[in-house]
Amino acid sequence: MPLHKDDPRMLGGYRIVDRLGAGGMGVVYRARSRSGREVALKVVHAQYAEDAVFRARFRQEIEAVRKVSGAFTAPVVDVDPEAARPWMATQYVPGRSLADRIREGGPIRGAEVRLVALGLVEALRDIHRAGVVHRDLKPANVLMAEDGPRVIDFGISRAAENHNTLTETGQMIGTPPFMSPEQFTDARSVGPASDVFSLGALLAYSLTGRGPFDADSPYLTAYRVVHHEPVLEGVARPLRTVLERCLAKEAKERPGLDELAHAFASALPEPTGDDDPPTLTLRPVALRAAAETDPGHAVDRTAVTTGSGRRRRRTRPVWAAIGTVGALALGTLGYMWYGPGFPDDAPPVSSASSRPSATSAASGRAALPAGWKPWQTTVRADAERGLRKAPDTKEAATAPFCAMDGGALYCGGSALLPERIDGATGGTVWRADIAPAGVSPDLYVTSVFGVHDGVVLVELIVDREDGGTQVQAVLGLDSDTGETLWSRNTHKDGLGSVSADGLALMEEGDGRSLTARSASDGAQRWKLSLPTGYSCTPTSLADRLYVECATQAENSDDSQVLVVDPTDGSTERVTSLNANDTLVGALDGQLVFVESVDEGPFVDGDVTYRRILRVDPADGKREVTALTGTFKGTVVMRHDTLWFVTLGGRVSAVDPATGIRKWESGTDLESPGDVTVDDEGSTVYLATTSGRTAALDAAKGTPLWQSDARAEVLASGLQPAVLVNKGAVVVVTADGTVFTLDPADPDRTPVSAG
Repeated sequence: MPLHKDDPRMLGGYRIVDRLGAGGMGVVYRARSRSGREVALKVVHAQYAEDAVFRARFRQEIEAVRKVSGAFTAPVVDVDPEAARPWMATQYVPGRSLADRIREGGPIRGAEVRLVALGLVEALRDIHRAGVVHRDLKPANVLMAEDGPRVIDFGISRAAENHNTLTETGQMIGTPPFMSPEQFTDARSVGPASDVFSLGALLAYSLTGRGPFDADSPYLTAYRVVHHEPVLEGVARPLRTVLERCLAKEAKERPGLDELAHAFASALPEPTGDDDPPTLTLRPVALRAAAETDPGHAVDRTAVTTGSGRRRRRTRPVWAAIGTVGALALGTLGYMWYGPGFPDDAPPVSSASSRPSATSAASGRAALPAGWKPWQTTVRADAERGLRKAPDTKEAATAPFCAMDGGALYCGGSALLPERIDGATGGTVWRADIAPAGVSPDLYVTSVFGVHDGVVLVELIVDREDGGTQVQAVLGLDSDTGETLWSRNTHKDGLGSVSADGLALMEEGDGRSLTARSASDGAQRWKLSLPTGYSCTPTSLADRLYVECATQAENSDDSQVLVVDPTDGSTERVTSLNANDTLVGALDGQLVFVESVDEGPFVDGDVTYRRILRVDPADGKREVTALTGTFKGTVVMRHDTLWFVTLGGRVSAVDPATGIRKWESGTDLESPGDVTVDDEGSTVYLATTSGRTAALDAAKGTPLWQSDARAEVLASGLQPAVLVNKGAVVVVTADGTVFTLDPADPDRTPVSAG
């Protein structure tokens, strides 16, 4: 849907592209990060932002999603529950609900029954292991991916150990035809067995097109759920026997998920032959009796085939987060995981047990730092100096923001204070105590956005208890001691600060200008006025300063980029851009943009790119080059090469001058972060939220090695960061785990440094 006049054009550093939907509780936008990855951005209506109960519910939603992240919901990209209008961003993948599938094609049958039943059991198993009860499992909250179902929408779920309810007495949470008896009679007793009951009701509906307790009104439906036996005509035995157990009135009489998995596997034998799993393209056929061939049905209503009619190779699933178009209920946020299929010509991927020699590219690598050893620590380890103990973050997320400089790692993050980690040993050298006295850690965020000549540049944001921003400031810290050298307050709810060429560029005053200050002492160098009628965001690429601006005019996607001269703040302006042009760097004096495709569904969850735009900022001369082939995912420019990475872990190297693909290579990493290239330009690295890291030869794309997972928790938050410390690789995961690898021997056992 098009944007409205009052819709923001930028929020939290994300460029808003269009609306996905709007309802009584909020608006969901499709937005794009600076790297080009699509996100679903959910923003709460202003009137609810002042409601303490609603804010509590929103925080609860976030915590539920974070806990399940890495199972069947993928990482939250970004979130600000305490903003004036709370918001949450996830990766964007369109999806289709099971409800739509049944409405358009009739009840499920055959191999699809097994796929849905066992897939939902696996989903609930991981959800419950995370300590979360879904509480609203229904066809509209199940998305059908090509390789099976995905459970979505944890907006009204709660942690199983949290016995406090946010609902008022007599108020129910759920959808009556799929709710358990205890949800009607005693909401405080709702546990994992409630989801098993809902699963039974959902499968009965999926098999027959009607619920086992359907009635003319929700009140009568509720009465039947509590007092009547389920109606399961049309479901063939032995599957019917399994569903009857799921729909037992007493929670203790329902099967556990492990038992249920075995029961479904026995009741629904695996199909013979080499047929692929069904996809979502449905072709109605004439009704016919099928009880003797279909253990789940008495009637066959649909035939299922792939969209192209060709068989597809089945691959193991990987995770990706989404906000959906068709199945996103306003007031809650949906998620799914997606299993991409790799092309048949994908190169082999090495593993911990069988990998190519890591020495093939060793000759081009820098030597390891003096005194280096493989180590592993966390951003919460005790520090030698400054604030020794990390803040007590309790349940607060601690996704770190880190930068590498001079053999040291500098980190901040959500509910974290800036710290220095020794790149050779992993020891925490210091932690800076810069939080205002008496402020809870879950109210502040610190971000290290630059290091220059012994000064660590940090942005500090402190929120108020009742929402909004209390303090936003930029500080310069001594890199040796962590002591504050200078600080300046910046514009509250500002655009964020960036650093390049020895300067810190920040938004001060009324928010309509940017101020450049010396990184060494905070002295003002110059000011830059922002263009009227645009929402602007400062950015830095390859130690150069830019300002990206999107128009605030309705029904326009015009944007422009200011190229900033660091000496005096003068600018060269590149205009007549559109919202789909992503600035990725500069080449031979020209700015390089990659244009994404804005129309049509992104069925695999990745942004698709179609051409390269190169602009000379001095005279505005433009060169357009079509990309030769299909390129998807996120894109960065390193060592004069464009690097595309998909959610499925495929990496493509492209010449930015010609648009020609140099190589394409596959990994089995799930939802990896951006590519990192070592200083010599010889090796490409990327990692996942779990800490699994892959290395590829930068010249040929040959997979070199792939490490095992290292993160303690599959936490949601920022994409994992891979940094290079001379010849060593440093990986920072969303749960705060930090570790190093020797690229020549990634299996070396790390020494605990925390």
